[in-house]
Amino acid sequence: MKYVITGSLGNISKPLSQCLIEAAHDVTIITSKQENAAAIEALGAKAAVGSIEDVDFLTKTFTGADAVYTMVPPKWDPIDWKGWFGKIGENYTAAIKASGVNYVVNLSSIGAHMPDGAGPVSGLHRVETALNSLDHVNVKHLRPAYFYQNFLANIGMIKHANIIGGNFGSERMPLIHPTDIAAVAAEELLNLDFEGHSIRYIVGDERTGKEIASVIGAAVGKPELPWIVFSDEQSLQGAIQAGLPEEVAKNYTEMGHAIRTGAFLEEYEQHKTAFSNTKLEDFAKEFAGAYNAK
Repeated sequence: MKYVITGSLGNISKPLSQCLIEAAHDVTIITSKQENAAAIEALGAKAAVGSIEDVDFLTKTFTGADAVYTMVPPKWDPIDWKGWFGKIGENYTAAIKASGVNYVVNLSSIGAHMPDGAGPVSGLHRVETALNSLDHVNVKHLRPAYFYQNFLANIGMIKHANIIGGNFGSERMPLIHPTDIAAVAAEELLNLDFEGHSIRYIVGDERTGKEIASVIGAAVGKPELPWIVFSDEQSLQGAIQAGLPEEVAKNYTEMGHAIRTGAFLEEYEQHKTAFSNTKLEDFAKEFAGAYNAK
């Protein structure tokens, strides 16, 4: 089988590609950076260097593939972040249609049922909507939970203020590790037994902010570490002061608000799924390694 993977050597795309290569399949990895080509080829994949903003490049790269894995990489200088996501979704849709690909596994997120009010995840809603316009193409949308790795952004807060938190956290939050997402994506791509347009939720654990603080705090030698629920304004200003562009900070604050109010999890709550392997305690060891390295 021939697969095309977007996302370069990211936390999901790299282990996903390795799974497909180990199963003796033909894998092409799209990257925007020429300097990644050697590392991609060292995995046993082909490197396709180009931009996902270039529909002609995508069409050429997708042509002949049995299936593609799509994801929208982060962009830190957008004028309209949701619009950026939507535009990339439209690019993928056009290229898939023109190239004749029959199967797509698309990385989305819990909360993508929300057309607005969920920050960048509402941008992923636009990606899903674009891909769902494809007739006679089988599309599986993966909706993973909140990434454990997002907590790495709190290392400075923990070190200097002895707190961790966000504008959410009183409620139980579904969590996931990227390697578990990669395993599910590989399963879907290897089997290609889905039809039409469907959704699969991926969750590894569910914890409150207090529990997250306790587990991470214990791992870094701060067992009394508290989780602080900030106001939306505090969260927004803190993100801007930390160096995030205002557009990105506003979108992350909006997402946190949706988590806190419960709107973000409404559809997931109706489609509960079995947990994957990696628990918060497993990630806490990884977190401690990153914490102690800084």
